[in-house]
This record gives sequence, C-alpha cells and structure tokens, in this order.
Amino acid sequence: MVGLYIGSTHGFSGKNLITLALGKKFKDDGIKIGYMKPVGAVPREIEGRMVDEDAYEALKFLDIKVDDPASVTPVLISQDFMQKAYTGECLLYMQDIKKAFDQLHKDNELMLIGGSGSYLYTGKYCNLDGMSISRALGSKVILIDRYKQELNYDYLIAAKEMLGDDLVGVILNDVPENFMREAKEYVTPMLEHRQVNVLGTIPHDPLLKAISVGDLAKELGGRIISMQSKSDQVIQNFLIGTMQIENFMAHFHKNKNSAVIVGGDRSDLHLVAMEGNCPCLILTGNIYPNDIVLTRSEVLGIPVIVAREDTFTVAQKMEKILNRTKLREEVKIKQGCQVVNDNLDYKTLYKNLGIQGKG
Repeated sequence: MVGLYIGSTHGFSGKNLITLALGKKFKDDGIKIGYMKPVGAVPREIEGRMVDEDAYEALKFLDIKVDDPASVTPVLISQDFMQKAYTGECLLYMQDIKKAFDQLHKDNELMLIGGSGSYLYTGKYCNLDGMSISRALGSKVILIDRYKQELNYDYLIAAKEMLGDDLVGVILNDVPENFMREAKEYVTPMLEHRQVNVLGTIPHDPLLKAISVGDLAKELGGRIISMQSKSDQVIQNFLIGTMQIENFMAHFHKNKNSAVIVGGDRSDLHLVAMEGNCPCLILTGNIYPNDIVLTRSEVLGIPVIVAREDTFTVAQKMEKILNRTKLREEVKIKQGCQVVNDNLDYKTLYKNLGIQGKG
C-alpha cells in the first residue's frame, strides 16, 4: 500500500480539485484507493456527526465507502482544538491521525491524503504541518504551486532538498496563457535540473474560479433584491463601474461577461450594464436602485445584489472570493478534473509511486 500526500506551497492552491482528479484517474485505471484528510478546516454537521465538508464531498465524488465519515478527518479545527493547541495539549492528535490512517488504508492499494494550507508551515505551531504528517504516515508527496504573479520556485526546491525521493513530483497550477511558454521552456527545465519532477502545468480556466450569484451574495454579506430565481447563475469575473459613462461603456464592451460592481446611486451605469447583458449587478453603499432599474432587471433576467460596503471594499472582497472559491458545483468539478488530467504526466507519477494501473 502506498500513501500519497497532496500538499501545496500555500493555501487555496487547488489541492481539493487535483486530489479529485488524481482519485478519478486512479479509479479509472483499476487502482483501489482510499482517502483521508487528516486536518479539516471546514467543519460541518452531517447526520449528527461533525465532518470536514471538503472531505465529505471528496468521498461522495470518488464513491469511496467508509463506515464513519468522521474518521476520514480525525482532526477538525474548532474552538476546543485551538485551546489545546495554544496550551500544547494537541500532541496526541498525531496518534489519532495514524490510527485513522491504519484503519482506512486496509484493502487499498493507494491512499490519497489531502493536505491543508502550506505543506511546510501550516500547523507547525501544533506539530500538524504537512511534512510532519506525511512523515508520520510514511507517505510520498505531491506539491502544488499555484501561479500568483509568479511561481514559488524556492519553496519547491527547498522541499525537494528536505524530502528527497519522497517528493514524487510537483504540479504548477492555474498558469495564465501569457506565462505558459516561460513555465514550460524555462521554469520546468530549471526545476528538473534541481531534481524536482514537474508532473504537469495546469492552464488557467476561468470556470474554476467562478461562483454562483447566491453564494456571492452570502460571501459579500449582501442580499439579492431582484431575480432571485437566477441565484444559480455563475460569475467568473467582475468590473468596477466608478468612471464616467462614456469611459465605462468602452471598458464594458471589452469585458461583457463580467459582473459589474457600482454604487447604488449610479442608475445610468446600472442601465448600461444591464442592457449590455452583464451576468449580475452588485450595488454598493447599501443603496437600493430606483424602480426603472428594478423593472429592467426583471425584464432582462439579470440578478441584482445590494452590498453594505463601499465599491472599493466590495471589489477587494470580490477579488479574494474568486481566488479562493470552493469547488461545489458538479460542472466545475468535472471540468476541473478534465483540465488537470489532460495535463498530468501519469506515466512518470506511476513510476515514481511504484504502482501500475490495470486499465
């Protein structure tokens, strides 16, 4: 049995999606897999038990049956956990993780282990960082580095020096088109020269950062005041409407599929954005639109969200939301798995793991 820990250089790097993509590929190739997420940061009560929401969704997607879903995430980040962590009483948690791992990997050829936050640093204060966990479980490691203005080469090289052959490879994720050539022709050879196997370079896909109108309203602390029936509509990008109408129209025509964030008192921009068929109108300053805007919203089927904060603050929140939105919708998961698996070198991964597919 092989354990494979999926970690990353920082949080919100695509670990959950890549774990699902790997799991699907392994299952399609006839490999019997198990799954666990040692430390969960998204507690949720299901059937009277507290579980990690991401782990629960992974079990469902990968169709992995376990007697107790709570055992998949033996450590949940809660108020009780934090108190024990601060006082140094959390050292026994590693024993709980090892016990759960021993129970869950029975009869499986490969055990997927979902990481949390940054592999080297997150959880260091309570000895539950990714490196400590993967070493305690004797597992191999994949690290994901998501492009954010640049790639974190130093982190990947340092991890290789610490892990040696236990680091079976790295994945460069969410790489924009304008950086793809540099990533493949320069970054990858440089990393390979330092003995860091690059298993794949995943291109940016705007759908994977998308969020539904309903979820967006909740995240912004706002409310949908028109066309609630369109709350499932997906937002992929946004545009800020703070300029004169002539300049806004020119800018908007280049970004037609973007939600528009604009002050609630700018009815001129509201109407221009809706006539241009924007997917959603986000009004700031807790100012409600006039009746003409609401009527056009209903006629054109464009949802309107009212947010309490000013335009600049809402735009900052929107940027963060789109960069860390969770995978929930099935269409996003399937699309993401396809993009990931189309760009991964499974031949090298299987060789480094010492396993062979049967499919």
